[in-house]
Amino acid sequence: MTEIRMKVNGDVAALDVEPWVSLLDALRERLGVTGPKKGCDQGACGACTVLADGVRINSCLALAVQYDGREITTIEGVDHPLQEAFVRNDGLQCGYCTSGQICSAIGMLAEHAAGMPSAAGGSGELSEDEVRERMSGNLCRCGAYNGIVDAIMEVAR
Repeated sequence: MTEIRMKVNGDVAALDVEPWVSLLDALRERLGVTGPKKGCDQGACGACTVLADGVRINSCLALAVQYDGREITTIEGVDHPLQEAFVRNDGLQCGYCTSGQICSAIGMLAEHAAGMPSAAGGSGELSEDEVRERMSGNLCRCGAYNGIVDAIMEVAR
């Protein structure tokens, strides 16, 4: 067991974990933070997306011990205009992917603002095509993609 400390949604958490425990499992099973979902457990769906020091990551692919001393934000710690925009624009249906979608969108907007390029562009105003490309790692089984893009575009303006 390895003792780690991290700030999760503003609160310092100390926990003992085996070196192979994913950040997702540490959050859900050890800390009771259930916003990030275990969708595929392979980094392919984005349901587990959280912000680590403000950068979006797939928590199912990250080892908890890698995040010792870091700040983790899950949907439970988010207060962002995207949340209301998702509701207004029908950016959710069943809601399973929503926490990961919102955390990913927050990280994506920060990446764009910092000038990080994407395959669909990266300079200037954010386009719908660029949002779709930048969010392509987050799947929605219900198909609420148009609403998700509309919500992100509303906030980006």
